[in-house]
Amino acid sequence: MKNNQNTQAKGRISGIRGKKIAKLLLFCSAMILLFPAIAYATGDVAAENPSMFYKTAWSLLPPVIAIGLALITKEVYSSLFVGIVIGGLLYSNFSFEGTLTHVFNDGIVAVLANPYNVGILVFLVILGIMVTMMNKAGGSAAFGRWASSHIKTRAGAQLATIALGVLIFIDDYFNCLTVGSVMRPVSDNSKVSRAKLAYVIDATAAPICIIAPVSSWAAAVSSYVEDGNGLYLFIKTIPFNFYALLTIIMMIFLALTGMDYGPMATHEKNAREKGDIFSGMKDYANAAAESGNPNGKVIDLLLPIVVLIISCVVGMIYSGGFFEGANFVDAFSNSDASIGLMLGSSVALIITVVYYLIRRSINFKELAESIPEGFKSMVPAILILTFAWSLKAMTDSLGAKEFVEALVKGSAGSFQAFLPAIVFLIGAFLAFATGTSWGTFGILIPITLAVFPLDNPLGVICVSACMAGAVCGDHCSPISDTTIMASAGAQCNHVTHVSTQLPYAMTVAGVSFVSYLIAGFVPNAIITLPIAIVLMIATLLVIRKTNLFQHQAKA
Repeated sequence: MKNNQNTQAKGRISGIRGKKIAKLLLFCSAMILLFPAIAYATGDVAAENPSMFYKTAWSLLPPVIAIGLALITKEVYSSLFVGIVIGGLLYSNFSFEGTLTHVFNDGIVAVLANPYNVGILVFLVILGIMVTMMNKAGGSAAFGRWASSHIKTRAGAQLATIALGVLIFIDDYFNCLTVGSVMRPVSDNSKVSRAKLAYVIDATAAPICIIAPVSSWAAAVSSYVEDGNGLYLFIKTIPFNFYALLTIIMMIFLALTGMDYGPMATHEKNAREKGDIFSGMKDYANAAAESGNPNGKVIDLLLPIVVLIISCVVGMIYSGGFFEGANFVDAFSNSDASIGLMLGSSVALIITVVYYLIRRSINFKELAESIPEGFKSMVPAILILTFAWSLKAMTDSLGAKEFVEALVKGSAGSFQAFLPAIVFLIGAFLAFATGTSWGTFGILIPITLAVFPLDNPLGVICVSACMAGAVCGDHCSPISDTTIMASAGAQCNHVTHVSTQLPYAMTVAGVSFVSYLIAGFVPNAIITLPIAIVLMIATLLVIRKTNLFQHQAKA
């Protein structure tokens, strides 16, 4: 009997593996057939680069394969590495030595030698150390106990997370990890799944930063505009940034109504009914169970967080020349997020260590243990970030930006009324494929400003559509650094976060696309923004009614 059961079990496993292999073969075959057709259709423009695939549709193949494999296999590390290797093969024209040197020298080693990237990695490690110290001091557990007595409902926990995410608008990296460390105990006590927490963290990171004039994102966008008009243009685009604004509407609606759909509904049901906040994906289950010092106080969590916020703000304006005579706005516009966050978090770490030693919340041995433990807690995020940056380096070396730029410039003139919607789609696709919003800004904003002057309302809408599309693609992409850090902040399995978040992001993207179609013909925010909000709420009500009807039918 046992032998029969074992044989049947092995047969089922073989069947599952066979289906996965079949999916992978089908996916790879489709990519091999599709990309040559597109590449030949766009013509040969590779004369200025040794690679025959330079500035063709082939340049987008590495990220497409990496993303496709990640969604099929549910394993992100090997998928990213395969995409990197394919980029190296295309760049070297399938030379073994050229592939090896390009992947490691020009890819992995180069991105790890980049001062900006190293600053972000140092910031991540310091945050990991601080979070570990907060846990050992009992601050997180104390805040969880306090919150459980004040926040009684799941809706309250989600709204509190949204509010904190909105308040921390300085930088998306800082937002993801800070909101995650503060709100994990609250959401756990309220039986909110880690997948839902990761979605709320992600949706209050880039979508908030892109409509906050005082943020690292505003500084990045402003840097692409000449004559010092960057911040002025950024502010004008805020009412037309439909994706960011509608994402906030959607989060609040979901929290107040308790509605969920897609894979997220399963995770929320498991958390609500079974108390399983991980739905079996227990990558961070042991970390979640740590309670630390039982005598910890809420101040042991709040003071380090407040110091971290203040220090990072000071670090940002320091990197922008505030202490050398620049005013606050100019200093923030010219700030370097990597330097500012690294220096700010370093100062916050020193102050936190001194505070804990004075308070005797933890002893010196526990402080020392927090360093390797905090580093280890960030290893998954660091590894994925390194591979994601390397994949971007591969696509850049193949001329992906130039290929997209040529496509946009070639079709911009004859579709002016439809251009906002088209730019939104292109921005979303490019950010999804490359995992970067800022790179997408650098490609599309200069093109848009070359087509439209600053005083043209349609130009403002197109710049806003570019920003919204970039955030949308960044929000959806499994190789986006913000998506990765939202998973780390919520301590949620990364593939779980991507798969549960995607239906929500695509819903907002669909409504945003329709809104940009309307804005192309009616370039007035007073008219188009209310229409977009009504469309968003109506769409959510239809989804809710459909879900209720399906549940009744099953019952």
